[in-house]
Amino acid sequence: MIVWISFLTAVFIFLALDLGVFNKTPHIITSKEAGKWTAIWVTLSFMFSGIVYWLYTTDYLPNPDQLKPGTAAIKFITGYLIELSLSIDNIFVIAIIFAAFKIPQKYQHRVLFWGILGAIVFRGLMIFFGVMLINKFTWMTYIFGTFLIYTAMKMLFSGEDEQFQPKKSFVYKTLRKIIPISNHIDEEHFFVKRRHITAATPLFVALVVIEVMDVVFAIDSVPAILAITNDPFLVFSSNIFAILGLRSMYFFLANMLAKFSYLEYSLIAILTFVGLKMLLHDYIKLPEWVSLAFIAVALITGIAVSLRKNSKEFS
Repeated sequence: MIVWISFLTAVFIFLALDLGVFNKTPHIITSKEAGKWTAIWVTLSFMFSGIVYWLYTTDYLPNPDQLKPGTAAIKFITGYLIELSLSIDNIFVIAIIFAAFKIPQKYQHRVLFWGILGAIVFRGLMIFFGVMLINKFTWMTYIFGTFLIYTAMKMLFSGEDEQFQPKKSFVYKTLRKIIPISNHIDEEHFFVKRRHITAATPLFVALVVIEVMDVVFAIDSVPAILAITNDPFLVFSSNIFAILGLRSMYFFLANMLAKFSYLEYSLIAILTFVGLKMLLHDYIKLPEWVSLAFIAVALITGIAVSLRKNSKEFS
């Protein structure tokens, strides 16, 4: 329990420093600043795998699967890369939501900050129940595996015109019935008072829609990482590191998403791979490094092909 408390405390301390010190004054996050923080979070994530290695040499953390320290560290990195890669689609949707509600760039960080707090809670609950279901009902592995392959096929064959429209979503329509919504942004405030009526600003609406969409994406990503391990700490910590790095990655990639068009196929390959791994886990046992290598190669290939295509178009 002390490991869980320490980990969560460290996360919330950083979030408090993030909003209270590093980003106390709303400002536009430049690509240079976002790139620096993206590099910091990726580095911290890989460094944390060393802490994972150490933890699994001790008795501080329950180890029901009797994972060896090296195996636990590889599972953490693999899970982190899966979550990070599946976050690409999340970035696309966040960009659409901000554009739909006309959220100024300097206030977008604040929306994503509070979105992360909600994501930590919801991801924690989904991981808890996902691990519990797999441990109690082993056949749930086949359901998760089938769902991941279905998701991959849906991504492969869906038309490009099926773009998410926030203002036509069920979430937005429901929210309008619950609380008045203002069309005007009042600096960084989520609520404003107009003639004794409290109304939600576009910032709050964007936050709610992003939060709900994160839960939708978690329905894909949580089963995907459960294909790698059902160790609660590894699943949760890799998820949290990916979520914490999502904000900086969004500001770093938001203006360059169109350049990485082939990354979609990398995500399809990854989802199909982990889905098949869940379906065939009773028949085929792959070494941990195989999963890590496949995911890394899929991501690198998607990025390389995308960049090569762009260079040919501009040459």
